[in-house]
Amino acid sequence: MKTLRIATRKSPLALWQSEHVAARLHQCHPHLDVLLVPLSTRGDEVLDRSLAAIGGKGLFLKELELAMLRGEADCAVHSMKDVPMDLDAPFVLPAVLERADAADALVGRYTALADLPQGARVGTSSLRRQAQLRALRPDLQLSDLRGNVNTRLAKLDQGDYDAIVLACAGLQRLGLGHRIAARLAPPQWLPAPAQGAIAVECRGDDPQVMEVLQALDHLATRECVEAERAMNRALHGSCHVPVAAFATHRGDALHLQGLVGDAADGRLVRAEAVGAVAGREALGQEVARGLMTAGADLLLGPYARDSA
Repeated sequence: MKTLRIATRKSPLALWQSEHVAARLHQCHPHLDVLLVPLSTRGDEVLDRSLAAIGGKGLFLKELELAMLRGEADCAVHSMKDVPMDLDAPFVLPAVLERADAADALVGRYTALADLPQGARVGTSSLRRQAQLRALRPDLQLSDLRGNVNTRLAKLDQGDYDAIVLACAGLQRLGLGHRIAARLAPPQWLPAPAQGAIAVECRGDDPQVMEVLQALDHLATRECVEAERAMNRALHGSCHVPVAAFATHRGDALHLQGLVGDAADGRLVRAEAVGAVAGREALGQEVARGLMTAGADLLLGPYARDSA
């Protein structure tokens, strides 16, 4: 194979991630010519409504998948947390790159959530982040915040918000790690399933492309994010639902922590379990059952109705 074409969103972070994948591919396949195919997606274009209202994070993938189906691209690069729990045929994920910092970041002039003034305005459109913010600081005013990282930072800097919450990995990848005022990290605060990991998607009926991409796969990261996604899948989670998960290796096993919340009132339920790496799908299902037993079904009900 002489040339590989990567479909990518046009945002600065998406382009960084695709260029990172291209550089890694050059290391593994020095004679491979890698080309980026930047595309606009509906998820990037519609910024005046929440993702849940316009169809979910899968909107970031559809145009890239169509480009692969039309033969205009060989693969696509995504933030793993944006990838739906189940891909449509014929698509597969042959590579999950090594995970970066999975934590969320508090961004602004205050160095801790506890330091925010009473009634401070915090920007985030993530229901998962809203639920955890309300649990810790029910007095805060939470406002929707869409757009790429630089757009969100600009709104903070012009005084629209007292603080915003972003992913640490995205800020660090763009050379903006100095904007992180505080890390919101496990075990108190849990990230989105697969947060911090980059995935490469291609057609499963193209074995040549799959073979080229599999050189980038980081097994330890794949094991963790597959456990997290198994939990989310068992809960029927999506961007419509405030679900968080984080898995880490514990010797020869995986430790999986899960959380379901209510973005309206800050109620949270948690569950965790340790299981064999080889049984990571079962581990995710076990933690999902623990969450349901703890009351997640009551919290998930309104979101399931809203997304129906």
